[in-house]
Amino acid sequence: MMFTKKFTAFLLSAAVTLPFVLTGCHGSRGLDPFVIPEEFDTSRNYEITFWAKNDTNKTQTDIYHQAIEDFQAIYPNITVNLRLYTDYSRIYNDVITNISTNTTPNVCITYPDHIATYRTGTNVVVPLDELFANEKYGLGGSEVRFDSPAKDEIIPQFLSECVIDGTHYALPFMRSTEACYVNKTYVEALGYTVPDVLTWDFVWEVSEAATEKNADGTFRINGQNVMLPFIYKSTDNMMIQVLRQKGADYSTAEGDILLFNDTTEEFLYTVAEHAATEAFTTFKISSYPANFLNAGQCIFAVDSTAGATWMGTDAPLSDISEENLVRFETAVRMIPQFDPDNPAMISQGPSVCMFNKGDPQEVLASWLFMQYLLTNDVQIAYSGTEGYVPVTSKAQSSGEYQDYLSRSGEDNDHYYSVKLDAAKLLLDHTDDTFVTPVFNGSASLRSAAGQLIENVTKSVRRSETVDDAYMETLYADITSLYRLDSVGTSVSTGKTDLGPLPPAAAALLSVLGITWAGILVYCGRELWKKRKK
Repeated sequence: MMFTKKFTAFLLSAAVTLPFVLTGCHGSRGLDPFVIPEEFDTSRNYEITFWAKNDTNKTQTDIYHQAIEDFQAIYPNITVNLRLYTDYSRIYNDVITNISTNTTPNVCITYPDHIATYRTGTNVVVPLDELFANEKYGLGGSEVRFDSPAKDEIIPQFLSECVIDGTHYALPFMRSTEACYVNKTYVEALGYTVPDVLTWDFVWEVSEAATEKNADGTFRINGQNVMLPFIYKSTDNMMIQVLRQKGADYSTAEGDILLFNDTTEEFLYTVAEHAATEAFTTFKISSYPANFLNAGQCIFAVDSTAGATWMGTDAPLSDISEENLVRFETAVRMIPQFDPDNPAMISQGPSVCMFNKGDPQEVLASWLFMQYLLTNDVQIAYSGTEGYVPVTSKAQSSGEYQDYLSRSGEDNDHYYSVKLDAAKLLLDHTDDTFVTPVFNGSASLRSAAGQLIENVTKSVRRSETVDDAYMETLYADITSLYRLDSVGTSVSTGKTDLGPLPPAAAALLSVLGITWAGILVYCGRELWKKRKK
């Protein structure tokens, strides 16, 4: 009888303790879904936080500060506190850390792949479809105090990237794609003409030609000891775009992992072939493509159109010393294609999402600020800092933006020709862009796609044999490294997995484990006492 009472008391104690542990570990678990208020309460003061990314570009920082100042002039009862990061991954890590204590920012610049992970917490990220359509405070709403764009004024291809499980969870902020920055001078010196649309065969052929050396060991094309003809910044994008161009699988919207296919393997063998001659390398292996391009040590440098201000002889943000700079003519082209008549290139760039705070009025204040980031003043100013393009047709068609585009080459700063050529590339080929499915784990799959190319390139440089056995081992290693067998619904196993456990869930399981361990120890001791009697 005594054993039963003590055992019951122990279970009751555990039952009472666990909810408090759960609440303490995962404060956001108790948040109710956001409901749009009938009216925005302007009698209250609100303080919201905005986490943004900046590449030490002071002009961008000034634009953020100006946008906040202008917004606060319109809504003096809303204070926006800016926190700048130098890397998107740092924003991602801090958001993940703060979800458990409900101390996320109100608004942050991020990527949809990251938002998919944020959503593993209940009601953490605010869905936006009802806000889009709200007559008073939605996009272009009657009660919004500034010229907010309507939903149909946001470029559809850019907005589509913000959809997760059929619901919009973000607004696009800026958009870019990848471009191939070409040393046209060297291409012509090698006896070739830069085509309007680069093909993979053309890039490989010219790159191999550029590896020819003089008798003294220097490279014939530049007379230097270094020549890395073809450098790719993001091998993630490289593999994803190759698969898209070839009509091969990558993943499904449900999270099926289809990366490991015959087209992937075929392209990896091609990479191995050109890595062996050192005609091809990557950013992770060799460093920034722009640095080699500007020093006359690279012919094809693939990087984001947002990186155009680093590219070319007169690049305003060139990162090498004057004495190492080589003068050449820069051509901006789409990334290499397999079918020039049907090009495909990835759409990328930062988006903006909003976090639930349990106070609908505070969330509505955050939503108003999010919309303000899509106004012409912010969109045009920010797109002028790098090779980004505005995400609204309203900004793109404005007289101010069209005037900006028309003044290419007037200077090597605001009107730097390579930067404007990169922007025009995306504007002219928006219909040729695509996005990849977003799900919890899609960020890991993206990284895995690039790591395949990185590993093959490194292996060839180490004189390892790349054959069928190598590929089999490579696929297994990458699957394990990025836990792809625990992402979405795996084709190979047919099992569904929700991804890594959130910290709160891990903490709860730990408490449960300790609780049951205590129960077992207690039971064992009581049984031992009874037998001893």
